[in-house]
Amino acid sequence: MAQNWDAFEGHATKQDLKLGATRAMVSAAIDEGRVGLAFQPVFRSGTRPLISFHEGLIRIRDRSGRTLPAGEFIPAVENTTLVQAIDRIALQKALDMLSADPRQRISVNISMNTIGDPEWMQILENGCKNSPNIADRLIVELTEATPIHDPEYVAYFIDKGHKLGCSFAIDDFGSGYTGFSHFRKYKFDMVKIDGQFITDLPNNRDNQVLVEALVMIAKQFDMFTVAEFVETAEESALVQKLGIDAMQGFYYGRSAEMPICLNTGPQLGALA
Repeated sequence: MAQNWDAFEGHATKQDLKLGATRAMVSAAIDEGRVGLAFQPVFRSGTRPLISFHEGLIRIRDRSGRTLPAGEFIPAVENTTLVQAIDRIALQKALDMLSADPRQRISVNISMNTIGDPEWMQILENGCKNSPNIADRLIVELTEATPIHDPEYVAYFIDKGHKLGCSFAIDDFGSGYTGFSHFRKYKFDMVKIDGQFITDLPNNRDNQVLVEALVMIAKQFDMFTVAEFVETAEESALVQKLGIDAMQGFYYGRSAEMPICLNTGPQLGALA
């Protein structure tokens, strides 16, 4: 038993060390201005698909010059104040982009743990005040994978953003904690259907039925629908046949191929 306990302690220590190292890396990247957005296009359905908006995906460049996607560091900081700092940077960069180019429409993610952060809201209010038309082109995405701890405040937060002119999307719907009843309570403008329901959709009748039902419910609540992880022509064709409004995924464009705004002000700048 002692040997097993020692092995458990050793494993826990390695996990703690990795967690600590990731958090330290994120903190340094924030301090040194190595946090930015990679933009992935979202296309409207139709015979001639046009870009509806771009999603700004958070990225970090480490000291070796490697660009890290959110999945490699967000889980480590999700329950810390670092995620709030990252969300503030993402919002500010999105606002800078919208201010620099009035043709752009951008979505940006926010953690449920950032809702209630007065600094994030102050950035949004300042951006809307400085550029009155900017809010109409900003979509705030709340991930469905994180539980909602204070439903009443989330409703207040969304209502406040709506009054400023912003739109709100529920991201990764079907992956976590949000139920259909939340559509009515939170008045989302958009629902992004999690990729697990889209991948291999032509060969999965169960997912076809679920997606079709979700589209019908979304239309009832006047919500714009987006299919995530569209990777093939067959998936794209079926998604459109089922009535989804827009599509996002490698079939239409990888975020890594989009320009990255990283410590360059309002302009789109590629990483060196």
